[in-house]
This record gives sequence, structure tokens and C-alpha cells, in this order.
Amino acid sequence: MPRIKQLSASVVNKIAAGEVIERPASVVKELLENSIDAGATRVDVRLEAGGRDLIRVTDNGCGIETDDLMLAVSNHATSKISSADDLFEVGTMGFRGEALASIAEVSRTLLRTRTADADTGAELRVNGGAADDIQPAGCPVGTTIEVRDLFFNTPVRQRFLRTPQTEIGHATEAFVRIALANPHVHCRLEHGQREVHDLAPTDDWRVRIAALFGDELAESLIEVESVDPPISLSGFAANPQYSRANNRLQYLFLNGRNIRDRALQHALGEAYRGLLLTGRYPICFLRFDMPANLADVNVHPTKLEVRFQDGGRLYSQLLSTLRSKFLSSDLRAGPGGQGVSPTREEDVAASGASQMVDWAKEQLTQRRFDDSNAPSPTSRPVGEPLVMHRLPQDFKPFPDTGGMQRAPAATQDTNGAHAAEPAPVVNPPLAAAGKVIQLHNRYLVVETDSGMEVIDQHALHERILYEQIRAKVAAGSLETQALLVPEPVDLTSDEAAAALENRELLKQLGVVIEPFGGDTVLVSSYPAMLANLPPGEVLHEVVDRLTASDRLPEATDLLDDLLHTVACKAAVKYGDRLTHEEITALLEHRHLTENHHHCPHGRPTALVFSCDDLDKQFKRI
Repeated sequence: MPRIKQLSASVVNKIAAGEVIERPASVVKELLENSIDAGATRVDVRLEAGGRDLIRVTDNGCGIETDDLMLAVSNHATSKISSADDLFEVGTMGFRGEALASIAEVSRTLLRTRTADADTGAELRVNGGAADDIQPAGCPVGTTIEVRDLFFNTPVRQRFLRTPQTEIGHATEAFVRIALANPHVHCRLEHGQREVHDLAPTDDWRVRIAALFGDELAESLIEVESVDPPISLSGFAANPQYSRANNRLQYLFLNGRNIRDRALQHALGEAYRGLLLTGRYPICFLRFDMPANLADVNVHPTKLEVRFQDGGRLYSQLLSTLRSKFLSSDLRAGPGGQGVSPTREEDVAASGASQMVDWAKEQLTQRRFDDSNAPSPTSRPVGEPLVMHRLPQDFKPFPDTGGMQRAPAATQDTNGAHAAEPAPVVNPPLAAAGKVIQLHNRYLVVETDSGMEVIDQHALHERILYEQIRAKVAAGSLETQALLVPEPVDLTSDEAAAALENRELLKQLGVVIEPFGGDTVLVSSYPAMLANLPPGEVLHEVVDRLTASDRLPEATDLLDDLLHTVACKAAVKYGDRLTHEEITALLEHRHLTENHHHCPHGRPTALVFSCDDLDKQFKRI
């Protein structure tokens, strides 16, 4: 065995940098937290090339004493704690004394600072951990830190960095989390020559949320508040009509610090149980305030994870607060009793009026809705091979059968669109329907030579469309529809980065986008078969797939996953009433597919029952 030896300070700092500084976003987070700790009321962040070339953070905080500049870039040197006992009473964002030393070790760093009682400022340059002499400098009160050429002396780490578009997405998310936690601070972010965010200070947290995520989401938020001394909970939870395919819009703050906690995220999921479809996640912006000694924030170098002294109590408080609020709220309407326009058709199905009332009365039962048992209240036109249309009141799905089937009464929603109210249905005899009947607007029952087959209409149509779209994308002949006026769509920072980075991939699917400024993109074209869906909804669905995983998927896998999404959106829904001609077309097209036995997500499209199976069930054999 080699002899044990003491590591050099440079190696120690590089090891620490590997734990704390993963990418430019890590630098942004650490420097912003230092600015908040310094009492800044304004912070300006400027990035170049996603932060690889330059990260500059300027604040108007208290500044650093000239004599302390060398210590500021030394390992484990801090002004925020002085003893081990202080670790259990941490009231600042940073306290480990590693951030600046780690950053300076793997970059070319410049610190320029001045305190309020100093006549002049001071400047310190550090190149790869080697510090120059401190020089006098003219500057306002506060601190400016420039970080250039990140990882220039650790090329292995540099090769792991992604494209500037991806890195700016991560850096913007780090900025957003700090800005959300500190609405009283004027926060500004620039990338290159573009202003990404300019957030004026405010005392109304909803205003800061609206500035970052849009007025539509902010207006859907339900205010929650709970005090269980010494713990207080406050903030907002989104109306169940608004949800995501991932949990990235779940913002939890502990004493002003952004955290992630699986137990609290599970409590969120339980509070929304029965309100959201399987695979959908709630949106929330919640603050927890408690004495510092009830939580240990010294669990991980990035301080993102914490350990609570009584996690069960916090879990119960969050769950009971949300449940009580939901039980006393009309979740069918938005703020002020006005209807909220849904952003997802599935969310409408999951949050229909009757389900909401039943759910409230049953005190949040364990019932879940998913896309296999949540009926859609409307029928929509779709692309080939089926042509869907709105049903008249006197519609009969099987003409000249002599059977009775009463069509749903037509109603209008708040947007003037017609919806259908379910009515009792008496299906015609099997033989009179040409050996096919539609059961509860969900399944097709087909007589076969050996028995019968029960077909899931959505799953089968999804498989047919998926194979058609895949063939057309491969041939470059997918029909698209150009918008007369491009539609702006607001995304989150990471979503915008993912969408713009994958523009060519989206274009293969017929979704053409361009940057519009900030985190907004313009949709100028999208698949013709989705003409009756809002372009913003289509883009949100495919972008959810792009951001569903932190790892970079293969282009072919990603394209196939997006094809699944487009096919699912275009297919007839569980609950759509089909005409006899549409049923016939659906059954005829299934034999033209390579695999009509399963939908693209792997669910079976049909169940087969032989006469022997039926005879056994009826005790005939």
C-alpha cells in the first residue's frame, strides 16, 4: 500500500469544487446566496455562453472588508458561523466557507468590493487558485464577482458541460429559485445581449410568481396558510386544472432556502389524490418557517437537502392544510368564482364537477383517475383515418337498427364550446349493429368466429396513428398547419432551453418554434391532425417529454417518445361517441399496422374471449 500523505490545498479545493460546482448554474446559485446574505436589495446577473465564458454577479450589499479578501477565497473561511454549535442555528444561506474557494480554484475569478465606511474599493484576481496581490479599485458599495473560463484547468469537467442553451436553462432555474425566495429583492438576469428577467421588488408573492410563470397560472393559485407553533406554512397551491408531467414546478422554501424533500412532495401528491390523473404532478409555491434548530441544513454541500427534527409533523401539517383548503374550495372555478380555462384536456376530465363534489364529500378517498377510466366530456375532430364531428341531439350511432339510444343533451361551457352531458343509453342488439357495438363510449365489442373481442377505442386508434405518423416523419411528409399569426407560448427556463435546443427535432414532428424573448417562444406551425388543440397545449405536452429526464436521451428514442405524445393527443378519447362509419374505419385500419395488439405505451388494445371462456363463466362446461 502507498504511504498516507496530506493532500495539497489545491487538490482539496478541486475536490470541494467537484462537490459544490457542477456547472455554471452552481456558481450562479452560490454567488446569489452570498449576495442575499450580504443584505443586498438589488442583484444583477450577467452570463455569456451559458456561463462558460462569463458569470458576473453584482450586488449592493454590505461588501467585504479589504483585509478579509484573501480569506474570502480560502477554504473553510466564513463570517457566518464561528463554532460547531452554530451549525444548528444557521440563519444564513451559506455557512460552509467553500463556495468562493471552490469557484476560484477552477476559473479565473475577479472580486471587486467596497464597504459603506470605506473611501475606496478593493480588487482581487485569482487564476486557478493562485491569488494576485490586492489592488485598490473604484466601485460602488457592494460586491461584484466575475467568473471567467469555468473549468479551464479541469478539462475533464469542461467536457461534461452541455450546449450554452442547456446551461443557460439550468442557470436561469437557479436564478428563479433565489428570486422566488426573495421577492423583496430586485433581481435581474442577462444572457449575452438579451434580458431574460427583470424582476422588480414586491411585497406580494403572487406578483413575483406571475412575473416568472405568467398571469394565467398565478390567477389559478389557491392561497394556503397554517400555523402550528412554532412552525408556520404559507403560500399557494395550484388549482388541479393546472398540473405538470414532472414535479419541477413544486417550489418548497424553508426559512427562505429552496429545498427538495421527498416526504413533503409525497404529502403534496396525497393531498391531490383523486384530483389529478396518474402521471401528473401538482404545482405549488410553499414557505415553511420554523426555528433554525428544528432542521439540519448541513446535510449536503449544495444545501438543497435538509433533515427535519420532526418530519412527520411537517408532513401531517402540509397534508391536512391542503386537504382542508380543497374541501372548502370550489375547485371547478378559478379566483373570484370565474371559470378557469384548462390547459390540459385530461385535466378537465379529471376535475369535472361531479368528481370534485364526490371527492370532497368522501374526504379525499383513495380513488384515482387515469386516462383509462376518466371520460372526456367532449368529442373532437381528429385527423385521418377517422373524422370526428360534434353530435346533434337526435344522433343515432347505428341507423335503421330499431334500437334506442338517446344522445346527450348539448350544453355550453363558459367559453361557448358545446359539451355533452351523459344520458342513459340502451344499446341495440348485437346482430343489428353489424356484429359491433360501442359500450359506454369506451369499448368496442366485436363478434369473432371463436367468440368475442373487447377493444379499447383510444388505445387502438393511438396505435394506428402512431404508426402512420412514424411512417410520415420518416418520409418527411407529415402534414403541418401554418398559423396565420404565430402564437407566443410562455415556458419555464429549463423548458424554453430544451425546446430551443431541440428545434430541429420538434420540426420533424411538425412543431416549428422560434425564440421570442425571455422564456417565451413562438409557435408558427404544428401538426395538422392536432388542428383543434391549442398550439400552446401541444408544445407543453412535447416539451414535458423533453424535460422528463435529466439525462440526455438518444435522438431516436426522444423522437419516438414525442411521436407517442402526438398520437395520444390526436386519438379518439375514452368517452368519445363514435359513428358506425368511424367504428368500421377503426377496425379496418388495425389490420394495416405492424402491431395492433398494444398501444405505443404498451397497454393492450383488445381482450379476446372465446366461446369456451364464456361457457366456463356461465358454468356450461
